[in-house]
Amino acid sequence: MKKKMLFLFNMKSGKGMIRSRLGEILDIFVKGGYEVTAHPTQCYKDAEKITAEEAGNYDIVVCSGGDGTLDEVVTGMMKREDRTPIGYIPAGSTNDFGNTLGINKKMEDAAWDIIQGSPFACDIGAFNDDFFVYIAAFGAFTDVSYETKQEVKNVLGHLAYIIEGMKKLPSLKSYQMTIQCENQKIEGKFLYGMITNSDSVGGFKHIVGKNVKLNDGVFEVVLIKEPKNPFDFQSIVTSILMRDIEHNERIITFKTDRLRIESEKEIPWTLDGEFGGKHTEVTISNKHQAIQIMVNEKKYQEKRENAQQTFDLAGNKEAKENRDSEN
Repeated sequence: MKKKMLFLFNMKSGKGMIRSRLGEILDIFVKGGYEVTAHPTQCYKDAEKITAEEAGNYDIVVCSGGDGTLDEVVTGMMKREDRTPIGYIPAGSTNDFGNTLGINKKMEDAAWDIIQGSPFACDIGAFNDDFFVYIAAFGAFTDVSYETKQEVKNVLGHLAYIIEGMKKLPSLKSYQMTIQCENQKIEGKFLYGMITNSDSVGGFKHIVGKNVKLNDGVFEVVLIKEPKNPFDFQSIVTSILMRDIEHNERIITFKTDRLRIESEKEIPWTLDGEFGGKHTEVTISNKHQAIQIMVNEKKYQEKRENAQQTFDLAGNKEAKENRDSEN
């Protein structure tokens, strides 16, 4: 008996690139021994609804689109007690999570990796009553991803986020917050914060520190304090661009599996680039290895090794600069 696959795809993601590749992708799945039910998503959260209701009738659920489409499928799957493995064919403008997993950017190769790959059990974030795959964020620029029109993303790609973000500079504001996790309590005004499970955020790789693992049961947390002056702001931007956030006194970083955030005013959040509502209280917890994603294990390991080499080179350069300054 053939295995059954539910294939959900967003026709608008990434300049609609799946339109010209759909036939070949379906052919790959059939050659892989699957009976395929294909469904183009019709509206916001369509993929979430179908996954939550129908995933139990299939051996695997595959989705193609941006990180938002993957978020919908994962959220739908998390609402089920019996969870089916998920395959992902990236087709969006940024595809942070796909980059972290080493998923092929060429859609046909990504399809073959789903057929021939292995299930990878990865952590998922719970956000109050919702879920996220790789990032929950608040503050500066977090509304850029969901306020940028799809047509602009399709034409400009990642540059669209940068352009839209520059428009926000004059209106940046900070939030008075209390963050509690384990035995730590942090209070202050923060410009930005992100709770992540990815080494790529907004298309920028390796900015959340080294040793990022998607299955270790903890998040990487980055909190940016309110800048006191233009020099502080420039220092923060430089640290982010140089992937050196751990040595900036205006940036707090740590790892945790659970945290609670309270604010005086409602704060808009984004979950995987989509609007996550406005909240004054948020509880975020790590659901350890809750979802299985199909990956090419060799490519994923290569991705991790390359990331580690990047940090090792940066560390060696920093050590040399410190020695030179001492001499």
